[in-house]
Amino acid sequence: MNIYRFIYTQKARFSIVKMSNVLGVGPSGYYKWLTRTPSLRAQFNKALLVAIKDVYESSRGNYGSPRIHQQLLKEGWKVSRPRVARLMARHGIRSKIRSRWTVTTDSSHTYRSSPNLLAGEFAPGKTTKAWVSDITYLPTRQGWLYITMIMDLADRKIIGWAMSSIMSAEKTSIMAWKMACVRRRPVDGLIFHSDRGVQYACKEFRRELAHYPKVRQSMSRKGNCWDNAPAESFFKTLKSEARPPTDVSRNCYNCVDTELRYLVVFK
Repeated sequence: MNIYRFIYTQKARFSIVKMSNVLGVGPSGYYKWLTRTPSLRAQFNKALLVAIKDVYESSRGNYGSPRIHQQLLKEGWKVSRPRVARLMARHGIRSKIRSRWTVTTDSSHTYRSSPNLLAGEFAPGKTTKAWVSDITYLPTRQGWLYITMIMDLADRKIIGWAMSSIMSAEKTSIMAWKMACVRRRPVDGLIFHSDRGVQYACKEFRRELAHYPKVRQSMSRKGNCWDNAPAESFFKTLKSEARPPTDVSRNCYNCVDTELRYLVVFK
C-alpha cells in the first residue's frame, strides 16, 4: 500500500505528524499527495466502475465479470476481463445467480444409451459438427412448462426448440429436432449430444435421427451434468433472465416463447 494512502486510512487513530515521523516521510508530502490530481489510471478505473455498475444493474444483478466484460467491449471499452473482475471484487459486485444443477432427467428406462462421443469438446470450430440438447421446466400460472432446446456448439445458436405441458418425446425432443433440421440441415458426421433421458433414448426419437443415417448420437455419462454444460448454462440464463412476469394477466406460454426468442436472437 502507498505510504500516504496508509496515513490517510489511519488518520482517525494516529496523528498525521506522528505517522509521518515513524514512516520517514514529511507531513508536507502527505498534504501534497492529498490534493494532487488523480492519476490517469485512477480516473479510468473510476469511469469504468460506473460503466460496470450500469451493466450490472441492467442485468438485474445476474451478470458476472465475463458477461459484463463482453458488454463493455460492445460499448467500446478497451479493458481486460481480469481488470473488470478485480474492480468488481473490490467493490463487492457479484452475480446473484448461484450455480446449481437440477436433475430433471428420467434415465430409469430400458432403452439403450449411446456412448459419450462429444467427450467435452465444446468448441468444434465449424457449425453443424456438434449439437447439444436438453430439457428443463418453468413454473407458470398455467402449470409446468417444459422447454426443449438444441444448440449448435460452434456459434452457440439455439437452432431448435419446443414448449409443451407434457414430457412426451413427440412434444419435446422430436419437435425441437424437426425445427433444428429445418433451420440448419444436418450433415454427415454431425454429433447430436444429450443426456440419457427417455425423450432421447426412445425408439420414436431415434427413428427421427435415422432419417440422417450419418448423424451420430451421443449421450452424457450417467448423473454427469458437466458433459452437457453448454446446454445447462443456457437454461440457467433463461431461468434467471427470462422469467415470465407474475404481475400481468397474459398467456405465460406466449410470454416464455417471446423471451426465449429474444435470447436466441440477441444473446
